[in-house]
Amino acid sequence: MATQYPPPSKRQKRAQAEFTREQQNVDTTIPDGTVRVRFVDQATGESGSLPVLTVPLSQATTKNLEILLNELKDQAEDQVPYRFFHDEATEALGDREDLYNALVKSGKASAETEIVLQYAPQAVFRVKAVSRCAAAVSGHGDNILAVQFSPKSSGRMASGSGDKTVRIWDCETGTPVHTMKGHTRWVLAVSYSPDGSLLASGGYDNEVRIWDSETGKQVGGALKGHTNFITSLCWEPYHLQEPGRPRVASSSKDGLVRVWDAVGGKIDFALSGHKGSVTCVKWGGTGRIYTSSHDKTIKVWNAATGSLLSTLSGHAHWVNHLALSTDFVLRTAYHDHTRKVPSTPEEMVAKAKARFEKAATINGEIIERLATASEDCTLILWTPLTSPKPVTRMTGHQKQINQVVFSPDGQLLASAAWDNHVKLWSARDGKFLNTLRAHVGPVYMASFSADSRLLASCSKDTTLKVWDMRTGKLKEDLPGHKDQVFALDWSPDGDKVGSGGADKQVRIWRN
Repeated sequence: MATQYPPPSKRQKRAQAEFTREQQNVDTTIPDGTVRVRFVDQATGESGSLPVLTVPLSQATTKNLEILLNELKDQAEDQVPYRFFHDEATEALGDREDLYNALVKSGKASAETEIVLQYAPQAVFRVKAVSRCAAAVSGHGDNILAVQFSPKSSGRMASGSGDKTVRIWDCETGTPVHTMKGHTRWVLAVSYSPDGSLLASGGYDNEVRIWDSETGKQVGGALKGHTNFITSLCWEPYHLQEPGRPRVASSSKDGLVRVWDAVGGKIDFALSGHKGSVTCVKWGGTGRIYTSSHDKTIKVWNAATGSLLSTLSGHAHWVNHLALSTDFVLRTAYHDHTRKVPSTPEEMVAKAKARFEKAATINGEIIERLATASEDCTLILWTPLTSPKPVTRMTGHQKQINQVVFSPDGQLLASAAWDNHVKLWSARDGKFLNTLRAHVGPVYMASFSADSRLLASCSKDTTLKVWDMRTGKLKEDLPGHKDQVFALDWSPDGDKVGSGGADKQVRIWRN
């Protein structure tokens, strides 16, 4: 009998693949010649005053194009990193790619015609993909249903659980700091105030409770009034708050949204008008409250008077979730990647307002975009400040959609659904970009990193997955949970990801 050699090991296979790749890359010379490039702003679809440039092919790398664009826009001093998309392509050019190998050689573009490159500004800082579980902390006695990081830093995270408690964790050491008892049934929602000083929680006992996030003590009594369980909580944006009187909105299965004075413990007003359970509430930076409901509508309210401004209808089934393009800056107020906190309250408000206006301004006007996810398997994009009509409907999911989220830079939209997929859409016009396939169970939640380059998702299949937004490919697979993962949050400073689920453990992930 002939000798049977063992199959090649993984290392041998890798070495062979590397060798073959090097053999193929012998001819990487770029021919002489030039190419005409037109830069178009992805947000507006116009090139403005930028000229059409003739660039030598040998010099047309993405890095050089970025330097060129910064020079044209007079940003040579503090350069902004850009990402380039060829014409209508959904995948951006890589950081080390050049126009010849990426477009001309493969026939996607001709060196004789004008190449149109759409540019999108990127965050000036870069978040590393989380790749390991830094802490798996037991302590809760039942399913963990909500987690949220403090806007101040990734050192503190709150979680709400089926064991009727809210806990605040120290994410550096992986230990519980406070266990807040008071709720009499499951806790379904937790939310930090934008300045990080207070924490609101709500659940199956129909009550909202406010906690001091430093001491873990309850502020005032329980806020009572709802006649059914609390579905979501949202704080008033920092730049709209009256000093010393932050307000929080709670939505409930009883069809009402109540707006509370969090410190005084009184109700300001109730928003009634929905005919079914209210699933989600968001408080916009222009003084509007947005609510979605099982009655298939989304309502827009004036947060100062509590009056109804408009009703957005277009979905054919329950509306499960809604997201604002400014969610990230409203949640973090004056905390940004520099980690410099303004010294006076006036400066804090001014910085929070400036950050909001920068995030919401398109073509010189403030436009807050709203995305809604529904049981009818579609998403709708709206601009409620300008029109009650949908901008576009996004179809493609095969089953109900759980959650929708905007990227912090407002360029992308991600939706997580029961069909095991996460889909990516352009937040400007709702164009479909990518399907992220790897989960083998329904995806419950997704969360962007602060620089919008990465997305984390959690699923019934017990894993978290981290995706690269440029390529739409899986970057990290994070197994570790022993049961389905319900709750997920990426810290606003980008350092950590927190998750919790049916295995009663809070896990902290870092790079």
